[in-house]
Amino acid sequence: MSKLKTFAFNTAVSALIVAGGLFAAAPTRAAFAAPAAAEAASGPVTVILVHGAWADGSSWSKVIPLLQAKGVRVLSVQNPLTSLADDVAAAKRAIAYAKGPVVLVGHSWGGSVITQAGDDPKVKALVYVAAFANSEGQSGYDLISAYPKQPVLDQVIDDGQGFLYLSEKGIAEDVGQDLPKAEAKVLAATQGALGAGAFGDKVSIAAWKTRPSWYVVATNDRALSPALQRDLAKKLNAKTKVVPSSHYAILSHPAEVAAVIEEAVRSVQPQGR
Repeated sequence: MSKLKTFAFNTAVSALIVAGGLFAAAPTRAAFAAPAAAEAASGPVTVILVHGAWADGSSWSKVIPLLQAKGVRVLSVQNPLTSLADDVAAAKRAIAYAKGPVVLVGHSWGGSVITQAGDDPKVKALVYVAAFANSEGQSGYDLISAYPKQPVLDQVIDDGQGFLYLSEKGIAEDVGQDLPKAEAKVLAATQGALGAGAFGDKVSIAAWKTRPSWYVVATNDRALSPALQRDLAKKLNAKTKVVPSSHYAILSHPAEVAAVIEEAVRSVQPQGR
């Protein structure tokens, strides 16, 4: 068969295959979208954990296995800590990736992040752990400056390049004073640098106004005023758990924190799941 005849034959066969619907079963973007949308509405709950300043996703290392042991799906966000907008974007990526409804959990600075990022249809509940819970137009600095200065603020180090660190002493004595010293040293070594302007960034949305909320108050906190935490929990009309903890309740009291998150999960878990 000549090259010309071969080309004509192959072209005709291809046309017959397409016309005959042989490729009709090929998946399309719409075909993928329908099941994904259905699961987003009715699938199992995913818990998304948002860490605080001077930390990373591993700060949830004691809470995660407790949730997983109960069959809860968990994602831990890695915040860049460069600005509120950047951290909110990281949380939103996790929300978009998650299957099913979401319980969004924030520790410390992560509270500001979930307050802004929580305005998503997939987010059904918010959990704050010794965390900021801003109103619209309010920054983290606005919240902390309205209360007596906490000891940890004297341990902030400016690196001269637009980022802030905490001293090892500050982490050991003012953030995780109820943790083993060796653990506090690891936290100091693995801390994420905080963008110097982040605490001045204001939220434009307060998701807690339209979502049920839970709040864990850490009564021995030397970083975020316990009085501020109580007032925030009251403002949110949150179901409140009080623990005798440092700021790092997620490491020193993981069972209590996990129990609060599980309660939030049960409140939004679809029937029959």
